[in-house]
Amino acid sequence: FVCFLEMEKLVACPYKRPNALCRLICFPWAGGGTSHLAQWGKLFSSSTEVSSIRLPGRESRLEEPFAKDMTTIVNEITSVLLKELQEKPFAFFGHSFGSYISFAVALHLKEKYGLEPIHLFVSGAHAPNSEEFLHIKSIPVCDTKDEDILTYIQLLGGTPPDLMQNEDIKKHLIHTFKDDIRVLQTFSFETAERNIPFSCDITCFNGSEDNPCDSEAWHNLTSGDVSFYKLPGGHFYLLEPSNEIFLTKHITKCIENAGL
Repeated sequence: FVCFLEMEKLVACPYKRPNALCRLICFPWAGGGTSHLAQWGKLFSSSTEVSSIRLPGRESRLEEPFAKDMTTIVNEITSVLLKELQEKPFAFFGHSFGSYISFAVALHLKEKYGLEPIHLFVSGAHAPNSEEFLHIKSIPVCDTKDEDILTYIQLLGGTPPDLMQNEDIKKHLIHTFKDDIRVLQTFSFETAERNIPFSCDITCFNGSEDNPCDSEAWHNLTSGDVSFYKLPGGHFYLLEPSNEIFLTKHITKCIENAGL
């Protein structure tokens, strides 16, 4: 029962499909909750069950303190989901901050339990072994003014303008965003001392107007195939219904091709 409660707390899965062949676990962006990606469940066929990870400090976990570092997040996700992930094949989809979490979780699962997703889908993110990622790690979050963070969030898009009118929501969003970036800065991944960590295929999606990612670096992370897709739009291109249809169809095709 405790396990069930932990699961309900961590994972949003509005469209449960106990007989699905594969689980697609989604990891939301910085400051984000589960509301958007968990709804993808209705866009997939019955062979895929979609769920979204809910981190502390948001939605039904609002009262909980934010995670202090990436290890804490990875350990919680792994300990709650391990049994499920051992039961049947799974794939990960992460957007932006969520891509880095999905990568960190996948790395931990591989190193500690020999488990690997059948496919890793990353969106709007740099490879964690790239120069660009090091740049993110050097942003002085503590010294950054709230209004600058707010400007940056608005620049990225993805947050409905009417939410920005509400002072409490605005404050909470800035706070969550800052804490998420802080978590990201605690994650270090050095390729030099490791072998290629993965053997699964990796697909990278990006908005055509977003900062281009270092595609080469992703190739060094898996012995599987790596492919890249640019979809029209900025950092939050995935909120466009037409792009969402492309993403969910493409993800479905990749999962089916994994030959479950």
